[in-house]
Amino acid sequence: MRIRQFDYDQDLEPVLNLWKNSFPQIRISPSDDPKEIRKKLQRDADLFLVAEEDERIIGAVLGGFDGRRGMIYHLAVDPSRRGEGIGRVLMEEVEDRLRVKGCHKYYLLITKDNRDTIGFYESLGCEVMDLFILGKVIQ
Repeated sequence: MRIRQFDYDQDLEPVLNLWKNSFPQIRISPSDDPKEIRKKLQRDADLFLVAEEDERIIGAVLGGFDGRRGMIYHLAVDPSRRGEGIGRVLMEEVEDRLRVKGCHKYYLLITKDNRDTIGFYESLGCEVMDLFILGKVIQ
């Protein structure tokens, strides 16, 4: 397995398919549109990583850093490859890259009913926080 930076032209379709096949753990939104992903890459492309084996994408993580806090937007592993440590390796690499940027803390959003995913992140040292998440679409 090799971890590398996402390549828009080569990886967009396989990563979008990976995200779609990970539903309901990953919920696709308008911000996952190809145009929006291209905009995201202008900011911190080095935080969008893929895991590949035999030239096939088997995992991906999309991270971000705003200069103060980090964010993990999507982590997905091919359903047939879960439990092999691929997600852990991707998270370790994105955490290392966030650390190099000066990030001290990151957030991620998980639906309350997604207990397996919450357990996975807790095994990485993440903590469930007693917060309300508010949002607003500003199109």
